[in-house]
Amino acid sequence: MRRQPTSPNGVATLAPSGAIRATGTWSLGARAGDFLYVAGMRGIDPKTNTLVSGDEARIRQGFRNMQLIAESERAGLRDCVRLVVYMTDMLRLRPLVNKVQEELWGKEPYPPRTILEVRRLNQDDIFEVEGTFYAPVKK
Repeated sequence: MRRQPTSPNGVATLAPSGAIRATGTWSLGARAGDFLYVAGMRGIDPKTNTLVSGDEARIRQGFRNMQLIAESERAGLRDCVRLVVYMTDMLRLRPLVNKVQEELWGKEPYPPRTILEVRRLNQDDIFEVEGTFYAPVKK
């Protein structure tokens, strides 16, 4: 785990080993007290830092990228308290998002989720997911 310096109030940015590389002016995630905030993750292969091919594979990889960051701070998918999903084609992609999310979570309960159709995403991607997780600080 590569943890960046904390802010004056103790917010730590996250850059776990094996995760994608952040490019530009953003971090993969942050810990603020007992909560983790994971940036929008897309279907980028962490080994190559390039988009994987295939809609379902890309959606699955985006969720897996988010999961890796959460697990680096001892939180699992069941610790997710909020998801926001962005996609470029609601009609075509929402069934795939539902399928992948059901596969990864296994069964209910699922976290609260906001799902939005947007005109465009970075690199003309089709999908992005961000999550907030509850991960109490171990004392």
